[in-house]
Amino acid sequence: MHLAYPAVLAVLLFCTGLYGVLARRNAILVLMSVELMLNAVNLNLVAFDVWIRDTLHSGQALTLFTIAVAAAEIGIGLAIVLAVYRNRGSSDIDRLRDTAETDAAETLPGDEADETEGTEDQATAPAGKAKKAEATT
Repeated sequence: MHLAYPAVLAVLLFCTGLYGVLARRNAILVLMSVELMLNAVNLNLVAFDVWIRDTLHSGQALTLFTIAVAAAEIGIGLAIVLAVYRNRGSSDIDRLRDTAETDAAETLPGDEADETEGTEDQATAPAGKAKKAEATT
């Protein structure tokens, strides 16, 4: 068997997975695309192991390790996606950019912050930080 056939198939699988990671907005579809990319790598590992005729079968052993890592990755990734879906109501990746910490979380417990600081406009937030920095110096 020629090495070109599984290599071309692995390249097609990897490119399909890469397109899925770059173009999809649903987090579950992105995880599925990552799994597709890992399967393409596994196919290459096994194909090159057969082609080289390694007596230790290191390509197949590395494939088993990759499958175990992929199973752990998908388990943790799916748990994170479900937690985000429960909190936000959507698994859209573009909406996950709003998970950054706000200015209210940056205040120290000993600081006397007024109650309206968390609701201030985004345009006045840098001015509030500068005012806070002047007060502490």
